[in-house]
Amino acid sequence: MNAIKIILLNFSEIRRRSIKLWSGIPNEDLNWKPDDQAFTIIEMIRHVLEGEHLFHKIIENRGNLGDYKSPWEGLGYLDLENELRFAEKYRTDFITMIEQLKESDLETIRIERKEVGQSKLLGDYLNRIAYHESVHTGQMLDYLRRAGIDRPKIWD
Repeated sequence: MNAIKIILLNFSEIRRRSIKLWSGIPNEDLNWKPDDQAFTIIEMIRHVLEGEHLFHKIIENRGNLGDYKSPWEGLGYLDLENELRFAEKYRTDFITMIEQLKESDLETIRIERKEVGQSKLLGDYLNRIAYHESVHTGQMLDYLRRAGIDRPKIWD
């Protein structure tokens, strides 16, 4: 298995476990949050989905976001099914972009984010994107524990 296939497997597994976790949350609990400054559960789900699209655009533009406008801007929060349905096209585009990479791209394409002082090779950057979703999965498990909501078993 080459590096691209491993990266794709990692993204697939992380999203599968995220969806397994998110799907176990009752709709009536989607607006729960641990404190006034935190995301609600549904806001965090959207943050993950929208964040992946933002990261995709960062990669496409090699770090320069320019006048990026999120397709989620102005959309109200409904439920998990609608969030996933809306994000599906963007997820497909992101995965297709990765599938079209050459393995050498991982070590030769550089993502320069001058506004945050970041310069990373594409392989590193892709792994950071996956890590972002993984961190929020752990954070969501903590949310559920604190709220007394049953936590789905994602470690299959």
